[in-house]
Amino acid sequence: MGLILNLETTTKNCSVSLSEYGQLLAVRELNEQGYSHAEKLQPFIDEVLKASGRNRKDLAAVAISQGPGSYTGLRIGTSLAKGLCYALELPLIATNTLQAQAIQLKNVQGLIVSVIDARRMEVYQAVFDSNYKEVSPVESHIIEADSYDQWLHKGQVNFIGDATEKIKTLIHHPNAIFFDNRWPSATQMAELSFEKYSNKEFVDLAYFEPLYLKDFVSMNPPK
Repeated sequence: MGLILNLETTTKNCSVSLSEYGQLLAVRELNEQGYSHAEKLQPFIDEVLKASGRNRKDLAAVAISQGPGSYTGLRIGTSLAKGLCYALELPLIATNTLQAQAIQLKNVQGLIVSVIDARRMEVYQAVFDSNYKEVSPVESHIIEADSYDQWLHKGQVNFIGDATEKIKTLIHHPNAIFFDNRWPSATQMAELSFEKYSNKEFVDLAYFEPLYLKDFVSMNPPK
């Protein structure tokens, strides 16, 4: 069995895919500012299963995109993934959000800087080579004019994610290539989740927590 349900909820892109042995069978996603994850995830799961002629009992595992990203989105996705695994007695897989986003870039030269927008001039980022191997780990980073000089001086650097627009305001190096309007998607989770499934790289269902990087900050703190 290699049928895996993949859930991506780290950004405003609410994304669900169904894959088998690493091959994408169906995907359903909605990218909107309103963060409709709580309303859309369950229907999207039903839709990808129906489109593939499968049901929940056919699943071998559930994969969740582990973050970083939206605190609320991560909580919603993780809670649903855990609930499905508990009810169906399935293993839980956690995939690298920024690596999956980097995989959207095919046949590029140089490094890939995968970014997710945080507050102000801050981003969540990780750096990968052209084979999607990690060069610099996931971190929270405040963008400055010289932030990427160590890589830009050596060759092409490809920036991908929803934070590229604000990076462009400070980074003007000719080796910088920007891929705008990209978000993590459950589509690219398929190959990552199957690799982990094959290697039995499962996370503890009871103790797994998403990669927040930051504590939750309320927009309306008590007075």
